[in-house]
Amino acid sequence: MHLRRTYHFPTSILTAILIVFPLVAQAQSAPDAQLWLTNADRSLLLAPQAALLHFSSSANQLPAVVVNDMQQYQVIEGFGFALTGGSAQLLMRMTPARREALLEQLFAPEGEGIRVSYLRVSIGSSDMNDRAYSYDDLPKGETDPTLARFSLDPDRADVIPVLKQILALNPRIPILGSPWSAPPWMKTNDDVKGGHLKPEFYGAYAQYFVKYIEGMKAEGINVTAITAQNEPLNPKNTPSMVMFADEEDAFIGKYLGPAFRDAGIRSEIQLYDHNPDVPSYPLSILADPVAGKYAVGTAFHLYGGDSSEFTRVHEEYPNKNLYMTEQSVTDPEGSTSLDIAEPVARVLIGSTRNWSRNVLLWNLAADRHFGPHTNNGGCTMCAGAITLDGDGATFNVAYYALAHFSKFVPPGSVRIGSSELEQLSTAAFLTPESKVVLVAANTGNFAKQFQIVYHGENISTTLDPGSVGTYVW
Repeated sequence: MHLRRTYHFPTSILTAILIVFPLVAQAQSAPDAQLWLTNADRSLLLAPQAALLHFSSSANQLPAVVVNDMQQYQVIEGFGFALTGGSAQLLMRMTPARREALLEQLFAPEGEGIRVSYLRVSIGSSDMNDRAYSYDDLPKGETDPTLARFSLDPDRADVIPVLKQILALNPRIPILGSPWSAPPWMKTNDDVKGGHLKPEFYGAYAQYFVKYIEGMKAEGINVTAITAQNEPLNPKNTPSMVMFADEEDAFIGKYLGPAFRDAGIRSEIQLYDHNPDVPSYPLSILADPVAGKYAVGTAFHLYGGDSSEFTRVHEEYPNKNLYMTEQSVTDPEGSTSLDIAEPVARVLIGSTRNWSRNVLLWNLAADRHFGPHTNNGGCTMCAGAITLDGDGATFNVAYYALAHFSKFVPPGSVRIGSSELEQLSTAAFLTPESKVVLVAANTGNFAKQFQIVYHGENISTTLDPGSVGTYVW
């Protein structure tokens, strides 16, 4: 990692937060720290420990994790989940009172819940819907280049009402929209799966995004950002669409960016939305002065490659943002333990230590059969952060992994310096209220006893094997 003091102010309203709140904690004796702990054996699940940890100036010979608030990196925009169509459908099957209570536990920005602070939705269906659809589906052989038959009706039964309930709890939650496919009539294979966008429909597809954003706004839903294509190098999902780097470059630079500009659309455009094993994809678009100027930054998943590639993109384009927009986090099938330390270290800590401003996990909710999902290309192994069965809710590893961040690190926080130890990954943040938050994950198979050093003082602590702790002071 590059431990240098660097500021990159976003184009969003988070800049205002930084003006209001101080970035650096006061150089004074550290207050007591509280620990929230999750153990791999499920004996503790995001459990606050009653005994406070007291900072001391006495010498300590334990291995040290040093937290340094003079080393400051990116602003955090939020931590959250994908609200898939299937997730929304399952939520709408709950009784109103139970759904309201669950959404409050998830999304209320204050109180005892986990304070989820960012959402991703699919533009049209994803593979975690019970059927594939777009907002302008036509019989084969027909086209609609003026989008006269565009309609958000497929989302009115579930996605839109759930989003409205969430926004009633947190009106400021950012929403990222990502399409899995253009309408089939716009594609080279006239199918929901695979194929490319026909060049003659680039303009119509740009207007499709405009109509989507304007339609959602009319429903009271502000779409903060979009990506041009989910997993543009993956033709295997139903729905899906291939969009090579030169195609996305042309689509954004010549059509989507100008369409947003002309319509007064302020939603940000994030590039790529796929794995960091092909960093040349976003780098080639950022290098184009025409398309690059319309992009706020790059979105990554983590199914292939390593989060260290985020830093490579950051170093080449330090004024562009980075986002982690999808990763499935599940326990191995049949496991009785909670496999939390490895995904916290690899996905959440790895992403934030490599400049990501958010982390979004896939997906919010599924049923006990890993559905709803589409046939012939839907994810048959994607567990939700929550398993819903009517009004029954079971909280899975992704819920607790994200909660160790979302509950304590609000939007507007800044990542600060923190050292790491062998098999002990860390990420630290300074909140707008000048609280310090340190998340540590023990990926080893034995207990880790260490000290946390801050402003020359230290506390001693222990994490059991496979455990995750969030320390707040």
